[in-house]
Amino acid sequence: MSQRIPQKPKRRRPDFRQDPCQDVFTCRVCGWPVGPQAAGTQHRNHCPNCLSSVHLDDEPGDRAADCGGTMEPVAVWVRKGGEWAIIHRCKVCGVLHSNRVAADDDPTVLMSLAVKPLAMPPFPLERLKRAAE
Repeated sequence: MSQRIPQKPKRRRPDFRQDPCQDVFTCRVCGWPVGPQAAGTQHRNHCPNCLSSVHLDDEPGDRAADCGGTMEPVAVWVRKGGEWAIIHRCKVCGVLHSNRVAADDDPTVLMSLAVKPLAMPPFPLERLKRAAE
């Protein structure tokens, strides 16, 4: 006679699409302790020190991504109305996500992302000089 082994109930993933996430975490890139308090939003999703994140969501707040890779900040863009957002790229699967800039994000790191394309143009700068002549 075989005994039936009880199965563990599936653990439900948290869903932060509607409700704020109050979790405090340590940034896996720089070790900074991160919480929602100074972010200016109740949906903290990246480190204010280095702007890195973790690939947890398929859609904002759903916690449905199985990847778990480190999301590196690769660019900033300006949303309608002038609000800045960070473009993150997952180092594991390559997915791109956009995340609002938070009130406590390091402005120096944000500006370095913003000027990166100007500091490293895809053509020699001499071409600009010739084009202007």
